[in-house]
Amino acid sequence: MAQTILHKAGTRGHADHGWLSSYQSFSFASYYNPERMHFGALRVLNDDTVDPGMGFGKHPHDNMEIISIPLEGDLEHKDSMNNVAVIKNGDIQAMSAGTGIYHSEYNNDRNKDVKFLQIWIYPNKKNVEPRYDQLTLSLEDRHNKLQQILSPKADDAGVWIHQDAWFHLGKFDKGVATEYAIKKPGNGVYAFIISGEVEINNQVLNTRDALGIWDTNKFTITANSEAEFLLIDVPMEF
Repeated sequence: MAQTILHKAGTRGHADHGWLSSYQSFSFASYYNPERMHFGALRVLNDDTVDPGMGFGKHPHDNMEIISIPLEGDLEHKDSMNNVAVIKNGDIQAMSAGTGIYHSEYNNDRNKDVKFLQIWIYPNKKNVEPRYDQLTLSLEDRHNKLQQILSPKADDAGVWIHQDAWFHLGKFDKGVATEYAIKKPGNGVYAFIISGEVEINNQVLNTRDALGIWDTNKFTITANSEAEFLLIDVPMEF
């Protein structure tokens, strides 16, 4: 029988740094909740808003797969691999920190906020060569269907990372339903609702709610309103 865990939007950690508002699904920095350390290999899901002209200064990472999904605005990225790029809504960015990288992220727009999801996944290989990947996705490919945006394979749809993980985005009209088959035995799915109302296995979820589901092969997703959501399919043991 399927196991589930419900994380309502209002139960997340929150940090307000003036220039940054960060809602944290799992323990991060000053937010510590021993019952919310990770969901399988998913370690961090931060829902961040960055003020105009502000950003994250140069800082290090290692042995983590880091994924950014912009929801609004443009975010400029610079790193120690000499990558300089701007990511915006419709893009996905993935970095394998591996043996170590430095990077910075800035909102160079003087008038608009940047909103993005910052996601960290534990890798299945340590001390790999650092790498950067960025892709512009077709927004039409998630309309009333599931769009794969990340996988473990370089030749598959979306970006890839060093983990048996798959991400899908859906933007459904009211009343649209689909079934999701979990990609690998032993994996679970963390479903994060970006906007709208969605029902998964009779559990109603609203904007920024999340449901973790595992010990099942598949589940049904129904949009009770126009809705956008992210499915993060990850190993529960790693």
